[in-house]
Amino acid sequence: MCDYSLQHVASTPAKVGDKLVTTRFENSITRGFSAVGRPDVAVCLLPGTELAFDRNVECDRALGILPRRSFNAKLARFRQLNTEQPHAHHDALEFPDGQTVFVTQLSEGQTATVLQLPASPKPAETPAIEDTVMPAGMRLVI
Repeated sequence: MCDYSLQHVASTPAKVGDKLVTTRFENSITRGFSAVGRPDVAVCLLPGTELAFDRNVECDRALGILPRRSFNAKLARFRQLNTEQPHAHHDALEFPDGQTVFVTQLSEGQTATVLQLPASPKPAETPAIEDTVMPAGMRLVI
């Protein structure tokens, strides 16, 4: 999914193997992921999507005057936080040690590859019950 703040930016869903870059979008006040070479199109991730960054992930500090914060991690899983708050940022990355960072805080220009998309739930198949003559004394239990 793409954060609410990217609703006016063209978007496309992520696919396994996509090369992404952290981007500040022109028509938005926020950052997100775009395809390498396509800074005008947001790549939307589903919760549970796994990413591998080319180097340890960095994020900018709130005021921009302090040095970047670096996470000792190159792997992350996309999550959504604060979903009950409609006008708050939701898109975040969770690292193997449990730390999270909002995508909007990621430093620009970091590259990552989509490793895996979340499994989509499959509807349970209901076996067809055929009209069968059961032998005396037997019954069908479902």
